[in-house]
Amino acid sequence: MSSRPIRAALLSVYHKDRLAPLVQVLRQHGVTLYSTGGTQKFLEDEGAEVTAVEDLTGFPEVFGGRVKTLHPKVFGGILHRRHEAGDLAQAEQHGIPPIDLVVVDLYPFEETVASGAEEQDVIEKIDIGGISLLRAAAKNFRDVLVISSRDQYEAVTELLTQKNGATDLEDRRHYAAAAFATTSHYDTEIFKYVSQGTAVAGTALRQSAQPATPLRYGENPHQAGTFYGDLSALFDQLHGKQLSYNNLVDVDAAVALMAEFADGEPACAILKHTNACGVAQAATLREAYVNALSCDPTSAFGGVIIVNKEVDAATAAELNQLFFEVLIAPGYAAEALPVLQSKKNRILLLQKPVQFPQKQIKTLLNGIIEQDADRQTETAADFRTVTQSAPTAEETEALVFAAKICKHTKSNTIVLARAGQLLASGVGQTSRVDALRQAIEKARAFGFDLHGGVMASDAFFPFPDCVEIAGAAGIRAVVQPGGSIKDADSIRAADELGMAMVLTSVRHFKH
Repeated sequence: MSSRPIRAALLSVYHKDRLAPLVQVLRQHGVTLYSTGGTQKFLEDEGAEVTAVEDLTGFPEVFGGRVKTLHPKVFGGILHRRHEAGDLAQAEQHGIPPIDLVVVDLYPFEETVASGAEEQDVIEKIDIGGISLLRAAAKNFRDVLVISSRDQYEAVTELLTQKNGATDLEDRRHYAAAAFATTSHYDTEIFKYVSQGTAVAGTALRQSAQPATPLRYGENPHQAGTFYGDLSALFDQLHGKQLSYNNLVDVDAAVALMAEFADGEPACAILKHTNACGVAQAATLREAYVNALSCDPTSAFGGVIIVNKEVDAATAAELNQLFFEVLIAPGYAAEALPVLQSKKNRILLLQKPVQFPQKQIKTLLNGIIEQDADRQTETAADFRTVTQSAPTAEETEALVFAAKICKHTKSNTIVLARAGQLLASGVGQTSRVDALRQAIEKARAFGFDLHGGVMASDAFFPFPDCVEIAGAAGIRAVVQPGGSIKDADSIRAADELGMAMVLTSVRHFKH
């Protein structure tokens, strides 16, 4: 029979909030309630009559509560098949009453890990009985309804109210699938924690992200798209339409780039298709934005903007003159928000501090590739001067600035800059020479004089041509990884042109 009334329920939850309305509905339908510990006390405080699990099993909780529900009378009550005569006979023989509903809210393992708690505290938050109850109830969804999250309480309360305390097979299957999603995610997080530093860690890929947020579409309208993860942990959206797939890709690139400037003077970056078309640092945020916009005001149209300081009224007034998709900031002054909210669809994100994953994952061919996130950023201390001339203090500052942008730009890339301002970049070219020529042409098109500027390259120069072209354009200092068998040719070209060159020995490809 598809429809089944709930006559007995087992409740064992860590968090008690939002549970009361569900308990009230169960009581209204005369459901027998079984429970343990703190959940039992909560139910009794709500006026419910509760049978303690230890009274059902005839066995007390032991080992500080580590073993409470792991007993045949509990799991037999959940798992026996109501349509199998043999199961029913055994249940009667052993005095095992049926349990038709299981409500479990697991120990907060992820939250405990995120809090930085000591290992023993984390280990104690690995739920054993609860997760076993979820698996058992979900396995027997033909007969049993399972609730695996407090986020489901309201919906199940409405369901039981509408169906007079009963559920259909499709209801039970739905919640069983949700329970297995819960247990799968929970086990994945436990594996990731326990396997750290062990040989097991690299033998299999285990990843899980929730919740799922459907997007209007993917990269293009004919592609479906979904975001898996908790955006609310990173941003509060203060205004605008829902983030799209392409918005999210650009926002990710913007956040990664601005992390390089998080603790410095006011900075602004404008991105289009994950590449920076404008980056600047200045004494004020308004000045940083104006300088960033001047890099390429054409590409900035419809772009994503990120800043590292609170947006003040003066900056908001400047920003409001441009059509852009998204603005990301760590704060907004009260007088700035109404100005920025004057455009209906403009997305305003308040960025929160958050720890980012140390690994990057991408689907490829018929599998997945994983790598460490590129967390290395070179400073002046990492520069090794290889030319007769060393860069000046101002040139060194500009080289550090340019190298940070270069790291976050699609290969092959060349970045031209001066201290505190991107002048132009050549991005995603099949030839490094093409990238340089693109950058020079863009800089000149927007009125920049490259004389005295610096150049950064994401990888080594296989030939001296880039140095020669840059020198002819007025570039005075270069930062690159080095490592070519013809490094000497590029160094010689720099010396002949009176340029300074520093090597970092670190490549930053970005494909």
